[in-house]
Amino acid sequence: MSISALFGSRIVVPNSSFASDAGGSERKVAPKGGVVIECSSRPQKKATAHHMKTRPRKSQPWDIKRRPTVYAPLPPLPPDYTLATAPDETDTSLLAVTKD
Repeated sequence: MSISALFGSRIVVPNSSFASDAGGSERKVAPKGGVVIECSSRPQKKATAHHMKTRPRKSQPWDIKRRPTVYAPLPPLPPDYTLATAPDETDTSLLAVTKD
């Protein structure tokens, strides 16, 4: 991909874009009307783009035609709460034992 494809117009990039100063360090100097663009020679994909590019793909016919496993339906769940009625007066199982 070219730089002009990214920006949609021609960009002037000077040939002599480096100039040395007295300290020995190099700095970029753009001539009048020129633009200095630094591009990575090997840009890395960001997380989602990398995972989409390197995801495993089904290539074998037996794997492409494979469908999800069909399981038997689960039995109904037991109720979380059960309603209890008020104890009847005739029900003696809930009566307290008293000492005489």
